[in-house]
Amino acid sequence: MTVDDSASGASASGPTGPGTPIGRDQHTPHHEVDHTVQPTADPLAIRLEQLILGAERRYTPFQAARSAGVSMELASRFWRAMGFADIGQARALTEADVLALRRLAGLVEAGLLSEPMAVQVARSTGQTTARLAEWQIDSFLEGLTEPPEPGMTRTEVTYPLVELLLPELEEFLVYVWRRQLAAATGRVVQVADDEEMVDRRLAVGFADLVGFTRLTRRLEEEELGELVESFETTAADLVAAYGGRLIKTLGDEVLYCADDAATAAEIALRLIETMEADPQMPELRVGIAFGTVTTRMGDVFGTTVNLASRLTSIAPKDAVLVDGAMAEELSRTGAAPVSEKEAETQPDEGAAYRFALQPMWQRPVRGLGVVEPWSLTRRKRR
Repeated sequence: MTVDDSASGASASGPTGPGTPIGRDQHTPHHEVDHTVQPTADPLAIRLEQLILGAERRYTPFQAARSAGVSMELASRFWRAMGFADIGQARALTEADVLALRRLAGLVEAGLLSEPMAVQVARSTGQTTARLAEWQIDSFLEGLTEPPEPGMTRTEVTYPLVELLLPELEEFLVYVWRRQLAAATGRVVQVADDEEMVDRRLAVGFADLVGFTRLTRRLEEEELGELVESFETTAADLVAAYGGRLIKTLGDEVLYCADDAATAAEIALRLIETMEADPQMPELRVGIAFGTVTTRMGDVFGTTVNLASRLTSIAPKDAVLVDGAMAEELSRTGAAPVSEKEAETQPDEGAAYRFALQPMWQRPVRGLGVVEPWSLTRRKRR
């Protein structure tokens, strides 16, 4: 395909979507355009695109930007933030692309969002939905489009299946998003201190499979994939069930957080207990730290997160290590005694303690100095 830099120039049309090509601004040199990502001309791909997008290709990137009333430079920033690669001036865009540009620009013009925040909204939405779309195609549609009868091709099955599933999946996506938005908004408005709406005090936990590198050499790819999927599914279910929030999964590791220390502690111990009960799963180790955390685009950052990660790396197999702030918070809220001696001197209160804490040897932790980890266990009832 030849890239036409003129305002009205058009060439072979192409799809839109996360990871697919869109446009470049007029100031981008021709040699910087990625010519390896080209719009498809496959008839079925075009039919599927029109079915999913609900409209035909109509605009070049320049025409779409002009119709939306925004500069080509700003349009390119939005498109790139959403994960769309450059295609020069191919006629690849629809009315929906124009409307999306108009809406984002309108939020900026109305003063509801700053331009950097609008770009961040585009980026976070693009990254999240790109991962969701890839998963649905790789795992969901791929399995369902197996030809039901000899002689039929996967291609012949895909179109009617997408046609049936699309409205249902769209409604479900909006439902889940609204539920998650309501929950996140509720957590934020309950924070008494305005400063804590961004930098909040949370319990952050890392759970890590022990010996995963060795497993990758011993197991077949399919077996390894099933193990990772089982671990991530179990962790996600437990984190959600006991009131935490799963931040991300990294194959052999999950990162979660909770508003209170007791919730994070309960999740950690439940993870250990559940994995121990499954003979197919390797040992697990968990590290938890409590403190100020910066949240951005659904992720968490800061010293507290780094400390939780370091504690995980030094935790024994099937054990939970917490930092001093986490131990103090558990004691302050009555979830654990400072020591068993304290619990014995207060038998009535001691009966209500859920967790036990045991101080460990102080040790240097890379990048964080000397820390005193505490071993967290479930306190046995007497």
